[in-house]
Amino acid sequence: MKKTVLITGTSSGFGKAAVRHFAREGWNVIATMRRPGEEKELSQMDGVLVTRLDVQDRATIAAAVEAGIARFGRIDALVNNAGFGLFGLFETTTPEKIDEQFEVNVFGVMDVTRSLLPHFRRNKGGIILNISSGAGVFTLLMLSLYCASKFALEGFSEALSYELASQGIVVKIIEPGGVISTNFGQRSGAEAAQNGALADYDAFVAHTLGAFAGLRAARLATEESVAQVIYDATTDGTRRLRYIATEDIKPLVTARRETSEENYIALMRTRFAPEA
Repeated sequence: MKKTVLITGTSSGFGKAAVRHFAREGWNVIATMRRPGEEKELSQMDGVLVTRLDVQDRATIAAAVEAGIARFGRIDALVNNAGFGLFGLFETTTPEKIDEQFEVNVFGVMDVTRSLLPHFRRNKGGIILNISSGAGVFTLLMLSLYCASKFALEGFSEALSYELASQGIVVKIIEPGGVISTNFGQRSGAEAAQNGALADYDAFVAHTLGAFAGLRAARLATEESVAQVIYDATTDGTRRLRYIATEDIKPLVTARRETSEENYIALMRTRFAPEA
């Protein structure tokens, strides 16, 4: 039988690229998004069910899982891809936006995962891939809330992997950095534009924008190359937990995981953080 994957957040970016990739490889795909009526490409592909799922609405999660099982019989893998990044100063970010950051990036992942666990247990197996970020390993300026959400996702995923191993269910974490083709940066910029400004931070913000310009220049990966990593992680038959999906973040991941705390902090402060 053809295997089936459910992917969240497939209207653009990694999610949409992953739908294309799994479909090309012969998988059935449940492509979920908040506004499926606006999708024109994926709905025309063989073996792809486009359906509504809003990770902030538990009723839509249950309905999407039920629709996928009704269409394809079973679900073998889940890719928790839906997410967004708040870019801006913590002090100027509203409590409502902070809540939304965690509702989408953390609680939404938990709710979608929980909805599929009974199905996976009945099947004596399943694979859960959570799309994290380099910002779930190291931190970056003006991304405190996004980093916090991805650090939470990493901790949840790792601890859950031990728990679910007893049920034959594998949990994996995908860690991409910046890519040249996704609209993630545009969404983050739009979120930042809604925040107020504080003159005391002007010099810091100017420095940060310059630092991010350098990071953007180093991007070499595409959303398709990240989709390849997602697919490979799903099908490699291992219990490997973490996959670095883009080359640009490897130096910072190495500094975080393989050097001393003192050396890591000194590197980050030298590279990114201006002193008052």
